Amino acid sequence: MPAIFEKIDKIRPAYDATYKVVMFICKLLLVADIAITSMAVVGRYVPFIPDPAWSEEVVLTCMSYMAVLSAALAIRRGAHIRMTALDRYLPKKLVKALDIIADAAVLVLAVIMITVGWKYASGIGSKGTYVSMPSVSRFWMYFPVPLAGVAMLIFELESLYNHIKSIFVKEEV
Repeated sequence: MPAIFEKIDKIRPAYDATYKVVMFICKLLLVADIAITSMAVVGRYVPFIPDPAWSEEVVLTCMSYMAVLSAALAIRRGAHIRMTALDRYLPKKLVKALDIIADAAVLVLAVIMITVGWKYASGIGSKGTYVSMPSVSRFWMYFPVPLAGVAMLIFELESLYNHIKSIFVKEEV
């Protein structure tokens, strides 16, 4: 194995840690979503349990975070929807080249999500508030896009590296 790949492979624990952090955030958001939704539903029928006005907006915001962060997690696992039906009929080198092109396209998307998402979050988002929570900025409603863009960028760099590495290093069986 070329020495450069051995050196770069030492970064892998950082990717693993990032994946675990993003997964943990998604799990916390799911628990919060379930708890808030349950409280809101029960609160409609049980008089002594409150049905907070803010529950719907918070649940939708949590779902936004989970949707885009879980999409970033799917990049690392290679679980995104992709066209692989013809891969077995194409030369392996062509498939690897197409994988690298796809990685580059997703990398561009991640950068766009970071830049444009941050513009929206810090621009439009910072100017408004949640209807049911006037003290909370709408920044948090727009922030999932650049946050997921950062996670996508990290995981896509790893995916791109792995595809490039597979060209130069033969897999051990």
